[in-house]
Order: sequence, then C-alpha cells, then structure tokens
Amino acid sequence: MKCYNLFFFIFLCASCIQKKQYYEDSGAVFHTPYHIKYRHDKLLTDKIDKELQDFNLSLNPFNPNSIIAKVNRNQEVEVDERFQTVFNKAREIYEVSGGAFDPTVAPLINFWGFGFENTDNVSQHAIDSLKRFVGYDKIHIENRRVIKEDPRIQLNFSAIAKGYASDVIASLLEGEGVHNYIIEIGGEIAVNGKNPHGDCWHTGISKPQEHTTNQIAAVIRLCNKCGLATSGNYRNFYVRDGKKYVHTIDPKTGYPAQQNILSATVIAPDCMTADACATAFMALGVDEALLMAEKIKDIKYYIIYTDKETGEMKIKYSDALNIYLK
Repeated sequence: MKCYNLFFFIFLCASCIQKKQYYEDSGAVFHTPYHIKYRHDKLLTDKIDKELQDFNLSLNPFNPNSIIAKVNRNQEVEVDERFQTVFNKAREIYEVSGGAFDPTVAPLINFWGFGFENTDNVSQHAIDSLKRFVGYDKIHIENRRVIKEDPRIQLNFSAIAKGYASDVIASLLEGEGVHNYIIEIGGEIAVNGKNPHGDCWHTGISKPQEHTTNQIAAVIRLCNKCGLATSGNYRNFYVRDGKKYVHTIDPKTGYPAQQNILSATVIAPDCMTADACATAFMALGVDEALLMAEKIKDIKYYIIYTDKETGEMKIKYSDALNIYLK
C-alpha cells in the first residue's frame, strides 16, 4: 500500500511539471520595439513588463515622471541603481573615447532637430553657445543626486540605454533560471545559450546601402553570453550644398560627424558596453575607433566604411571575430 501511494505521488508530481519550451514576448519601450525569445516552463510576460516599466521610470527622457526627466528639469530627485549604472558606464566610455561618446550632447541634438529640420537656423555662434554646457566632465553624482556645473546641462542616454535594457532583461531571465534566450531592443541584442534548433543564435549585419534593407553583409553566430549592438549612418543623413551630413553629432565640434564609417557593430560581454562603443565609433572614424577598441577588454568589432581615396566600401573586423562569422 505504501509503495502504491509513493508511486502515485511521484506520478502526480511528474505530471505537474511543465515541459520547457521557447516563449516569445514583444512590445515597445522608449518608443522602440522589442522582441524576446527564451526557453522556460512558463511565460514571464508580467515580470518582463514590470522590469521595463521600472526601467522606463528611471531612464526614459520622454517620460515626464522619469528620474532622467526630473534631472533635466533640475528637480530634486535621488537617482536609482539603474541610473547610476548607466551614468558610470557612460563615464567610462566618455573617457576612453576621448569625449566622442557624450550623453550631455542632448542640447546639440535638439538644436539640429529631428531629421535635421532646423538646419537653416544653424550658425557657428549658436553652436559655440550650446557647447558651453556640453561636456560629461561638467556633471557628476554626489549622495545619489546629480550635480551640474550649469543648470542648462541635459542628459540623454539613448545611445546606451537600449543596450542596458537588454542586459536588465537578461539578468531577470537568468534569475528565473533561463539559460537560453535572445533579447533585442531597438536592434541592441543580449543572448545566451542556444536557439530552438539547438544551435547558436544568428543575427545579420545589414549591408549599408541607402535604398535597401534586405542585403546582409555578414551573419554573426552568438554562442555564449554576450551583447551585440550596431550603429549606422547610411540611412540617417541629409544632403545640403552637395555635402552629406550624418545623424551622429560630434560633441567636440557640435556638428554632424564627418567620418567614413557607414556602420559599426560591436560585440562585448554586455550589451550596454557594445551599444556605447558602437556609437562612439561612428563619431571617431575608422582609425581612432580601432585605437579605442584596443583600450577596452573583450570587445570585438565589425566596421563597414568608405575608403576615402577610392570611395569603395570596405570592411575591417577584429581577429577575434572570426569565430563569430558564419
């Protein structure tokens, strides 16, 4: 009788165990779509939504109730751990890039306007006036409060926040026992483990052509935990007096960066680092980007650029990236 009961109990418990499978979640955060796929025994939609809502209340500059929006309005507010993490990583990339990555460039971005709609109002005098309160060395955190040298200083972490959001969701999934996942937020990717076919996760790098989006320059295999981000200017530009201006603003000059990089893809141990580095590369240009890459541990790059002499499209990628190329 006891053996029968034990057998029944084991059978009952086994029948209650959900078989793990791949689930998908999608939505939008910071006006940016996200797609998440993960292997687990249940959907984690509610927990993912909660994490993204908390993230939104910290770092979304378009949300008037967020911490960063209050900082930009010079309201008294204590920053949370998410804000501090992004702030500190931004400082690291600001320093190693020689100022090419700078979240205080927001006033210049706003001045140029979305899609460079304000170009007729641009003047050197106006640029110089704005540059007086641009510079990440003019701001710091003290006792959980942001201290500015000038109250007009504004922060915009858009070039790093999506990557960090991917990392935050990755941390959430791992805390739930998930070992196989891919998280993509606005093109910034965090992965671990295997895809539903038991293979590495695959992602494509688009060929930088102005009028098409369906050609792939390379396919990257991501087999271990890492982050990948791509920045590109080839579809975000305007032409004036025969000269092309790209969407990346150079914090040093206050003007759109005049570099020959068409796109920069970076793989790093975390997506936040990859995101910030890819943006910095676009402002630096090929030669300085490669020098910067040497200073940062464990990053790999795939840069597509235009040869300044021939105008041909060329590629440079780190030796360590060979194992990622399919």
